[in-house]
Amino acid sequence: MAVNHDVVTLEITRFESTDEQRGGDPAGAGDEAGGAVLTAAMEETEARRRPPQPSVAGIVIGRVTSVSAAEGVWVDYPANPSGAPMPACSTVAIGAGDVGREVALSFERGEAARPIVLGLLHRPAAHGESAWPHAAITADGERVTVSADREIVLRCGDASITLTRAGKILIRGSYLLSRSTGVNRIKGGSVQIN
Repeated sequence: MAVNHDVVTLEITRFESTDEQRGGDPAGAGDEAGGAVLTAAMEETEARRRPPQPSVAGIVIGRVTSVSAAEGVWVDYPANPSGAPMPACSTVAIGAGDVGREVALSFERGEAARPIVLGLLHRPAAHGESAWPHAAITADGERVTVSADREIVLRCGDASITLTRAGKILIRGSYLLSRSTGVNRIKGGSVQIN
């Protein structure tokens, strides 16, 4: 076989042999070895015809474009060879709420067409703004403040506490206990029981 960078030429010589030359094997066991050589040469030729895959070294910052149970995680990134979002494997749980978030990507065998999500990026907010535009959590070591534009719900099983923008506090549960070692006051414009 002669190899040129642009062309692969196979030279195949067929020759007739007697049963004695084949070691007394009338079925032609030598043909199997010749077939293996031909198959290997054809695979090498096909590999040379395939365009080289772009490779990516290091970590790339990308963005989650979609997430679904059926199709998994899809991402887009600057070195994307297709120019359209691509399916990715992930080392972390990513949900529908993460669509649009930035992710750290690595690539299987360095191939740009095989992204792996290493994790979601958490960037500090600029000018005191929250990373979530409609909610904020602040803590100073002594106090934790949770803020939202419309409503905050704290839920565990059948129990919940809801705070609304209108100033309502709704406490729901199958059993409610109010206990105090001091005074237990109920104050309001009117108090209704049952």
